Amino acid sequence: MGTIKQGILGGFSGKVGTVVGSTWKAVHYMRALAVNINNPRTEKQQNQRSKFAVTINFAKTMTPFLRFGYKEYSGQQTTFNAAVSYVLKHALKGSGTNVSIDYNKALVTRGSLMPAMDATVTVSGNKAVFAWTDNSGMGDAALTDAAMLLAYNKDKGMAVYDIAAATRSDAKAELKLPANWSDDALAIYLGFCNENATNVANSVCLQDTPVSGDSEGGGSESGGSGSGGVDENPLG
Repeated sequence: MGTIKQGILGGFSGKVGTVVGSTWKAVHYMRALAVNINNPRTEKQQNQRSKFAVTINFAKTMTPFLRFGYKEYSGQQTTFNAAVSYVLKHALKGSGTNVSIDYNKALVTRGSLMPAMDATVTVSGNKAVFAWTDNSGMGDAALTDAAMLLAYNKDKGMAVYDIAAATRSDAKAELKLPANWSDDALAIYLGFCNENATNVANSVCLQDTPVSGDSEGGGSESGGSGSGGVDENPLG
């Protein structure tokens, strides 16, 4: 039962029918009573939960990296949520219990800065060696743009990264990999951010090694053109 404390025109606390009244910092407000759902676990709901779980598990391995990688999209939401939202909408494949990340479509950095050009990666021993063409002066690409490197281990569900491994003008960089990753399936990315970390480039997936026994694996990619720009319909 609700209780009126300041007369008929005042706020109230408690439940009145389907409305709940309360006060927070001397401000009176009302909200609708939550509907009781018995978790029917329909096929559609389970499919959506699987998509969400797969995306969250991927993104949480690189949260500090995403804080820079999605900085341009942090106005209405956190950078982590912006990244999750993008992957959910654009970088999943399969359904139900077979949902997985489409690593070639996933972006670990996203923005309007000029992306990498003619980029490649070679994994040798415990390091990934990146190379690209210095396209400084093309569009808003600058000599001082920082190379953002990331390798995601599909088998272990882990990521290693370097937010400022080199500059665009260096045209090369290295990322150290854990010694026990030598036989694992990796997805490897290259992105850039400007010197003030206010503008970021769309990442390029340079390698997408399929997990052993994965019939959907698209093969290993050793290079990317990096010619893609920003999605014409960016998420909020």
